[in-house]
Amino acid sequence: MKLTLKNPLQAIACRLLAVSIALGAMAASNAAADHVRVFNEKVSGVSAANPVAISPNVLSPEFTAELVEQGADVLENPSGVITTFGNLDDGSRTEPDENTYLILDRNSGGPTDGYDYGRHFLIQGHENADDLAHITRINLDVADPDHRVTLLTPVDDSGLTHFNSIDGSAWDPFSRTLLFTQEAGANGGVIEMGADFDPNTGAGAGLRTLYGSLGRGGYEGIHPDDWGNILIFEDVGGTTVLNRGRNPNSFVYRFVPMSPDDLTHGKLQALQVSINGSPVVFVPVDDQNPNGDTRSQNQLLLHTVGASWPAQWVTLHDTEIDGTDPFDTNALAKALGATPFKRPENGQFQPGSHFQTFLFDVTGDTDNRAGTDPVLAARGAWGGIFRVDLDASRETGHISLVVLGDADHASFDNLTFADDKDTILVAEDRGDTLHDQLNKLDSIWAYKLDKQHPDRNLVTRFVALGQDQLATDEDNEPTGLHMSEGDSTIGGLIGTKVFKKGSARLFFTQQHGENNLLEVFPRD
Repeated sequence: MKLTLKNPLQAIACRLLAVSIALGAMAASNAAADHVRVFNEKVSGVSAANPVAISPNVLSPEFTAELVEQGADVLENPSGVITTFGNLDDGSRTEPDENTYLILDRNSGGPTDGYDYGRHFLIQGHENADDLAHITRINLDVADPDHRVTLLTPVDDSGLTHFNSIDGSAWDPFSRTLLFTQEAGANGGVIEMGADFDPNTGAGAGLRTLYGSLGRGGYEGIHPDDWGNILIFEDVGGTTVLNRGRNPNSFVYRFVPMSPDDLTHGKLQALQVSINGSPVVFVPVDDQNPNGDTRSQNQLLLHTVGASWPAQWVTLHDTEIDGTDPFDTNALAKALGATPFKRPENGQFQPGSHFQTFLFDVTGDTDNRAGTDPVLAARGAWGGIFRVDLDASRETGHISLVVLGDADHASFDNLTFADDKDTILVAEDRGDTLHDQLNKLDSIWAYKLDKQHPDRNLVTRFVALGQDQLATDEDNEPTGLHMSEGDSTIGGLIGTKVFKKGSARLFFTQQHGENNLLEVFPRD
């Protein structure tokens, strides 16, 4: 309905009414935050983010965080320059990233023969570069600091691991292997290794790369479904254009193995979205398109909350046709018409959806100059969260934006479902530039999503991250946000069902600086 305003007073009254409605909606949203729950405890929230200064983490008052590991903690089996959990022996940081919580029914072994390393483990890749990225295992049942943290990938005779920027991690119950992603562009890709300790892993035993089947890309989040398919999210920043907007340049992938227990053969696919009957494809920055696809109508429609668009998987590479030589997934996705996004970081299957629904977040442009440009802000400059609903075949479906970021809720990174099929926790990674521009450190948000009415999502700040005393040259970020029961069986796959009360554990890492890894608990 269109209103015709007959005089200035009527116009002023309407504006005042609009402001009143907006303020009322904000108040209702804040009051409704009591309905956002984690561990079945309400999240009343933290009122504001921390400013850029040395400060403690602030959690919603119903929760507390306990230290699991510190960056200064020594490894039980140091190798070359890899000596402590968070630092190399030259003082540079190892940057522990995404966590995987795993319960095994046996002692998976370690450097000390006959030692009982327990059954509960937290495993993470480290994001450092220079061919020295590596994988560690925290033995959660072990209190003895001499056996608490085990290095799983020692250096070889050259003093290197030959891995870089290890980011995502997951357990695949079909292959009974751990999967790790390297966020290193065309030099990235997936590492696969067994859960049992192997002293020769660094030399090649017990470990292999999957570059010939899953390709080489700047991969982050990775998650198997109950058919053995592997969902992968790529974060490759695009060309920077007007007002610091970044051209969409990253893709969402799925690997469909020929056999779920063997990831060396199968099809790699990418998500393709169509708007008004035409695929949304990569638009290069060139003389014809000086701003790439940052200001297009398609990007506006794609980033409109509540709009739904057809999506399908398109095959990029089939090992049975194309062979098993390493290949550049990003280049193939562009060439074959997949849809690029603004830096997808992570995603999760919705519990109870039979793996037909997953959510993933995009980080956006991480620059206030882009965010304050209304054209770019409406097209995902602050980031956002998408929902993909697949049909029974899981080949086609629809995509919709459920959260459009803004200056307060921005630069989404790690994502995990809480103990509720509609509640997600989402960590920010604003980066130093945006931190300084807004004088605001990162937060972890708790969202209660409303599928039918995404404009009615409830949100509250779960954690206002602080800044530790060693992070003054690079602000902390919350990463490795991970909630899991640790079930290593196929039936225990994350996304199969809502977590049982009292069985799931929640972890995150305050990356950079001290590199502290924390576990979150409800207060007694």
